[in-house]
Amino acid sequence: MFRQTPRPIPECATLTIEREGLIRPMARKLKTYQTSLGFFDLAIATPSMKAALEAWGADSNLFHQGAAKESHDPEIIAATMAKPGVVLRRPVGSDRPFSEHAELPTNLGGGGSTKAARKSKGPKAKKPSSRPVDEAAERKAALAYEREQKRRDVERAKEEAARQKERERRQAVDKAQAALDKAEQEHAKRAAAIQAEVEALEKSSQAEKARWDKEKERLEAALRRARG
Repeated sequence: MFRQTPRPIPECATLTIEREGLIRPMARKLKTYQTSLGFFDLAIATPSMKAALEAWGADSNLFHQGAAKESHDPEIIAATMAKPGVVLRRPVGSDRPFSEHAELPTNLGGGGSTKAARKSKGPKAKKPSSRPVDEAAERKAALAYEREQKRRDVERAKEEAARQKERERRQAVDKAQAALDKAEQEHAKRAAAIQAEVEALEKSSQAEKARWDKEKERLEAALRRARG
């Protein structure tokens, strides 16, 4: 008998067939996008411009406005691929490395406007390196991004479930409180009616006592006269 050489696993643009015969979606290829917001330049590795805008918290399409672009700088790409889906920062207009926690620009308020600082540094900015992008690292980053997105989706689902549970709890509390308030109002209404009846009976009782005292006195006087 001869041993058959395993065939390579075929892949397509969206699906991967595993050796066990299972078909799973391929991780979407990540791209590095870059923009500037406030005091910082921002960069992130995501599978789409939409995902980048959401991560940046942008309320408009910065790409259509020309305020954001895809970066082809290998150093920036390497930094974002090392932390896929994480917004990296550096002081605006500088050529410092991108990181999660960047310090504020040192020329705030002392060297003209931020835009002027960026323009003055533009010609001196370091040219992108010609170092080729590591495709294996890109694939690894894409998978890491997918895992992180799934983790975030699970966290968001848990948070939404907790918020829904809290909303249902508040609704139950409000409903119980409303029922209690309604019962208390009904009780107060009935108690007031009973009190009014009690007061009316007390008034009638007093009137009856006065009538009886007067009638008794008249009858006793007649009895005394009859006895001589």
